[in-house]
Amino acid sequence: MRTTVEITEEQHRALSAIAQRRGVRGFSALVQEALDSYLANLNTDEVDLLLGLEGMLTESDAQELRSRITDVRTTWRAS
Repeated sequence: MRTTVEITEEQHRALSAIAQRRGVRGFSALVQEALDSYLANLNTDEVDLLLGLEGMLTESDAQELRSRITDVRTTWRAS
């Protein structure tokens, strides 16, 4: 599945260096590896709890939340 992820310039440089050292093109394999590691270290009870929240918002509440997130992102600054 394709998606867009915002990263810092420093993260981009680091990923580029790692990819070059490994002889791979692009960051997909590196990001997948990092996500696998992150997910493997999560508390499974927490993951189950979060997954259980799916469908808890009404469509109206979900749309309002999406709208608020969009508004916040207009002033979002990466540190």
